[in-house]
Amino acid sequence: MSGPARSPARPGHTVALSRTRIATFGALCRDCPLRSSCTTCKTGRKLVLHPRDDLLRAARRDWAATGLRKDYTAWRPNVERAVAQVATFRGRRLKLRYRGVTKNHAWLKRRTAALNLRNLISKGLTRRDGAWVLAT
Repeated sequence: MSGPARSPARPGHTVALSRTRIATFGALCRDCPLRSSCTTCKTGRKLVLHPRDDLLRAARRDWAATGLRKDYTAWRPNVERAVAQVATFRGRRLKLRYRGVTKNHAWLKRRTAALNLRNLISKGLTRRDGAWVLAT
């Protein structure tokens, strides 16, 4: 944000940003009708911007413009369910069984394969004439 910060209740009231990206409204908040919903600070609202605020604003703008939110909300539950299946058993979090990366990696691969097979069977995977077939 390169310009001044505007008051949410009074767009005409602006405050310059400091060198450290802080805008202090101070006395402008004293008789503001929205003060109780805006801040509880005695000295007024203080706005601290992230060091990369410009990139965050651009990312939010792109997120809204490209329809990423729709894709995200469509796929997120499926991905989180798969991760939860790998990480838990009957509602309890699994702990690693072995010492060392190699054995735990092999265990994770077997667990993932077993869960994938279970999910495919629940979706209609069967064996017909010596071949695996997904029922349609």
